[in-house]
Amino acid sequence: MNHVKPLWLLLAVLSAAFPTIYQSGETVSAKARAIQDSAIVIDTHADTPQRFLDENFDIGSTDPNDIGHISLDKAQRGNLGAEFFSIWVEPESNQGHFAKRTMDLIDSVYEQAAHHPDRMMMAFSPADIERAHKEHKLAALMGIEGGHSIENDIRLLRDYYRLGVRYMTLTWSNTNEWADSSGDIDDPKVQHHNGLTDFGKQVVLEMNRLGMIVDISHVSDKTFWDTIAISKAPVIASHSSARALTAAPRNMTDDMLRAVAKNGGVVDVNFYSGFVDEDYRKQYAAISKQANDAVKAYVEKQKAEGKPIPYSDIDRIEREWAARVPRPPLGSLIDHIDHIAKVAGIDHVGLGSDFDGVSGATPQGIDSAADLPKITQALLDRDYRADDIKKLLGGNVLRVLRQVEAVSHQMQEQPH
Repeated sequence: MNHVKPLWLLLAVLSAAFPTIYQSGETVSAKARAIQDSAIVIDTHADTPQRFLDENFDIGSTDPNDIGHISLDKAQRGNLGAEFFSIWVEPESNQGHFAKRTMDLIDSVYEQAAHHPDRMMMAFSPADIERAHKEHKLAALMGIEGGHSIENDIRLLRDYYRLGVRYMTLTWSNTNEWADSSGDIDDPKVQHHNGLTDFGKQVVLEMNRLGMIVDISHVSDKTFWDTIAISKAPVIASHSSARALTAAPRNMTDDMLRAVAKNGGVVDVNFYSGFVDEDYRKQYAAISKQANDAVKAYVEKQKAEGKPIPYSDIDRIEREWAARVPRPPLGSLIDHIDHIAKVAGIDHVGLGSDFDGVSGATPQGIDSAADLPKITQALLDRDYRADDIKKLLGGNVLRVLRQVEAVSHQMQEQPH
């Protein structure tokens, strides 16, 4: 019989009198902190590379006034072990050079890792994530957000894999030449394809062969079902929540959740308030046109004056508008985790924060990666077991990465 006590129990006994206090004043118990600290915590979506490239933001920054969600200190305080940095190319302002912007963003992640080799390392596999965890470093992975980055060239997809990209979201909010997006599916001016084109299906299968995870966040419902039908490997929704609770088209219906579970994949819950709280979604929808117009006016002014359009300025404008709607409680986010765990199963839910991409519009108490332990505490409060919490904190995504690798090896062993 094994008489060694679980790590979280030992730490809880030793430090029960010393709970950790976080910025919002909420208390995280010693038990929750110990579970968090013993888990490999993986977040599948953060937009921080825009800051690296456009603001010269240093992930090692200790600036107390920095309002960003991700830094090495914030990651350490929340025991964030691995981050999929989003390689997102804004389609309007990058017409004609999607690939160049993609390469620049990829380079920005490598540069951050090179500047902080003692605290951060590039990671390309489950083994790399586990090694980073043992070395107490942040594992930096990359996921392309939007299939327009491949410029309709399957060879470019392979190049991105060689550079370390380990997932690709088939579309962003824009329909591309081979896959429909949920973002413009109702726009009659956009040419749609009724899901995936034949080339789009080739892209999915080539991603399977390479070992690149297929990400179905942002895609239209028909694109989702086409992808589920053709993919030979588990998929992820890198930053989507549950449509049964919040009626955003970016979210997954219960039928979709069950289909992802059957596929073996994971739905990683987005922290954006408009995707996890129906009241917030409706209130922001009422002012969204004004907010979009404010951004558009700023962009047009900068263009007319021949000036650059810093991501930080657009983020500031969006934050100002988001602040007009009260942030929902943390419980709204936990409701989505709970719903997906109940519908799809505990093996098919994870975390896909959308940090640094949601302009401050996160639920109360979640102001940065440092606050991730509050999620663990909230799940404990709902009677989740420690082992199940560790699955959704990162274990499920690790499993998908291993299964995607296995499918890739099988496909590459087959003759062409």
